[in-house]
Amino acid sequence: MANGQQLMAERIMIVSCSQCGSKNRVDPETAEVNQPVCGKCGTLLDLSRAVNEEKKPVVVTDGSFQRDVVNASNEKPVVVDCWAEWCGPCRMLAPALDELARESAGRYRIAKLNVDENPMTSANFQIRSIPTLLIFKGGKMVDRIVGLQSKQVLAMKLAQH
Repeated sequence: MANGQQLMAERIMIVSCSQCGSKNRVDPETAEVNQPVCGKCGTLLDLSRAVNEEKKPVVVTDGSFQRDVVNASNEKPVVVDCWAEWCGPCRMLAPALDELARESAGRYRIAKLNVDENPMTSANFQIRSIPTLLIFKGGKMVDRIVGLQSKQVLAMKLAQH
């Protein structure tokens, strides 16, 4: 990718429409001049909501996994934290993932999947131990990290994708 194209790709935001849920590519500089609208339904897009969404993990379920992880990973890598409330190491990992989400600057997305509440997805990806992190890119799972890891180790793994 040429330098100009790479810089443009880095500043493009993906904004979900509040009306129809469609993903829209928005250039923040252009959005300062012209109010962006959804390409599918024409609804005005709320950029402040999109910025805040990028800074925290998104909760995914059996029903939303395809849309929020598999399809979304075509735009940027998605890291899925497979966890449970009763899991001590999962609770220890959560602050590091929250920090990585805040620091992502749109390069990747962090998602959380409660394995107790979403048995179909857990079974599909053969989650046998938690915490397990699944990394998706281009609609496919490209990496799996099992067990408690430091924020630095996770950041290095994410940098590879």
